[in-house]
Amino acid sequence: MENAAPALDRAGQALYRQLYEYFIREIRTGRLAAGEKLPSRRRLAADAGVSVNTVDTAYGMLAAEGYVEARPRSGYVVCRLEARPAAPARRAPPPAPPRAAAPRWRFNFATSTIDTGLFPFKTWRRIQRDVLAQDPSLLNPGPRMGDENLRAAIAVHLHEYRGAVCTPEQVVIGAGIEYLAGLLAQMFRAETFAVEDPGYSRTARILANAGAQAAFVPVDSQGMDADALAASGARLAYVTPSHQFPTGVTMPAARRYELLRWAAAAPERWIIEDDYDSEFRFDSRPLPCLQGLDEAGRVIYIGTFSKSVAPAIRVAYMVLPAGLLGRWQAMYGSYSCPVSRMEQQTLCRFMESGAFARHLARLRIAYRRRRDALVQALHRRLGGAVRVYGAHTGLHLLAALPGAPGEKALVEAAAARGVHCTALGDYRQGPVPADAPDAAVPAAVLGYAGLSEGQIGPAVDALADAWGAWLPGAGG
Repeated sequence: MENAAPALDRAGQALYRQLYEYFIREIRTGRLAAGEKLPSRRRLAADAGVSVNTVDTAYGMLAAEGYVEARPRSGYVVCRLEARPAAPARRAPPPAPPRAAAPRWRFNFATSTIDTGLFPFKTWRRIQRDVLAQDPSLLNPGPRMGDENLRAAIAVHLHEYRGAVCTPEQVVIGAGIEYLAGLLAQMFRAETFAVEDPGYSRTARILANAGAQAAFVPVDSQGMDADALAASGARLAYVTPSHQFPTGVTMPAARRYELLRWAAAAPERWIIEDDYDSEFRFDSRPLPCLQGLDEAGRVIYIGTFSKSVAPAIRVAYMVLPAGLLGRWQAMYGSYSCPVSRMEQQTLCRFMESGAFARHLARLRIAYRRRRDALVQALHRRLGGAVRVYGAHTGLHLLAALPGAPGEKALVEAAAARGVHCTALGDYRQGPVPADAPDAAVPAAVLGYAGLSEGQIGPAVDALADAWGAWLPGAGG
């Protein structure tokens, strides 16, 4: 084998790779037998017209994979390979199951979207460009709970807008509310969480994935039922008091204090306050958040910029009570912040410069006009037959139609006209409380943030066409 010199394709793949694959073929086919010596590095380099380094690389790969071994004063010798079973005939992988194409809706009342036309592209782009140009250190890891100046800006914002009382040290930055809720579920995985019914369906899945238990507690006309919470045996209550999802109920002050008394009445009881769209209140000043009313230090506050900036930036935050900071650090103190530092610093400067406050003011005007247009169009086209709930705040509302044969019929009839909406019952686990705002009335959840003002009228026209058969006097 001393004179072997494979023909190499100078325009093909790397030369060392060609040498490596050549010798593997020779060894596997038996043309190079166990114990046979490979050409010396210099001889092969000269015969093949390559550098010694190229031969070294190929021989090193062969040795690393056990095809040859280096022996003192003997060079590289072929190793003995155990007989391998014949390789089965190659089969093409089975075809992937066909995936149903996502429906292309004429009008989409989804609750998870925003109008991207309202995003402050020019301002955000300028700040983001300046951030990277002025501070290349952002390419390195930052504080594990999130950058300090962003946490300070969030603490100031929450105090001014939501009446929260916290220090930057209590704020944790995370990649979305679901991420932060998942960490809380792990922290309290041995406990039972009271979850609103109806409520955000992913909350229960997040808890289950973490090994925690969920107790579904009914929502009445004032939010989570305090008596049912006390009877549930749960130690944690996950609530959306500012704008309950999906009913739209705002928890009044009396019920808020009931929940706070429940939490303070026993050790290790906690309230998780999800304040997901509290920036958008149209008809009155918002009540202070539960965290701002909490004197016992039992409220864990969670918020997000998904509605106020954009879902895709994946920035959410959590305010931990002082009594939980040590436990959090013990469990997650070594976790890196999952949000890009460039996104953190762009958002921070967006807030510190006053641009965020101006952006919120513009959003409130735009979304209030859409809310008004939607409510007016529903009453104009469906008359007194339609009942509207939860329109005073947030970016979705309930449209209930007593004459409909059921919520499934509402949703399916809308879909047949190219309109996407969801049924209130899709978020429910148990029976409807007698004093619930929708009690036994078929209702659809209509999110309007993703529709332009000009789309709302035609979208409601399509709903009226879909639901018209159930209006009083329809069909003779």
